[in-house]
Amino acid sequence: MRYAIYFTPPKDAALTRAAVRWLGRDAFTGEPFAAVPLGDLTAAELAFHTASARRYGFHATLKAPFALAGGQTEAKLVKALDDFAAEVEPVRLAALVARQISGFYALVPEQRSAALDRFAGEIVERFDRFRAPLAERDIARRNPGSLRPEEIKNLHQWGYPYVFDAFRFHMTLTGRVAGTEAERLGAAIDEHFRPFLGAPLEIASIALFVESEPGAPFRVRSFHRIGRHEQRKSA
Repeated sequence: MRYAIYFTPPKDAALTRAAVRWLGRDAFTGEPFAAVPLGDLTAAELAFHTASARRYGFHATLKAPFALAGGQTEAKLVKALDDFAAEVEPVRLAALVARQISGFYALVPEQRSAALDRFAGEIVERFDRFRAPLAERDIARRNPGSLRPEEIKNLHQWGYPYVFDAFRFHMTLTGRVAGTEAERLGAAIDEHFRPFLGAPLEIASIALFVESEPGAPFRVRSFHRIGRHEQRKSA
């Protein structure tokens, strides 16, 4: 079993519901949704291009998937997330846009946010005590030969290459795509997510996702609204 700390909006938020329809699965309930034609894409094309993102659910990575370290439990992790969420303040992004990153489409901030970088870095450090060290096969799976020296160091120290200076907030929508297919996907994304593009986004929650067994879809295990007066909700 692996856990991950992600940002995702609340279950009933308009952005979440739009993403559920796009990806074809609700990470809060596990419920699948049949793909439908969208823009110039057939239902089959949309299902194909979203397959890799669908398994993880709609999210932005804050602490990448990890197995629990010895002596740690899920209950301790959930309590630590409760405590953290009560101590921090929401982060407001001025505008959300859709861009390609390393070949895949994602929703990203229009401009990098120092406050969001600090928030994500604090989660990486604070929750690393819950993470079991990576096995050699896990390191190899990251293809370290393709990583920069800084990213290799992050992988060994923090279990994930893209933290701190290498961190880029993104909510993945597709697998890698190029050429005319990328143009068609980009147009469909612009159409489907139009109400949210160019609009602000508040990072006001964190969620614990769980992968019950290798290759299983990730599900929301607990959802934590940021702020002292909010209550945690289990999925």
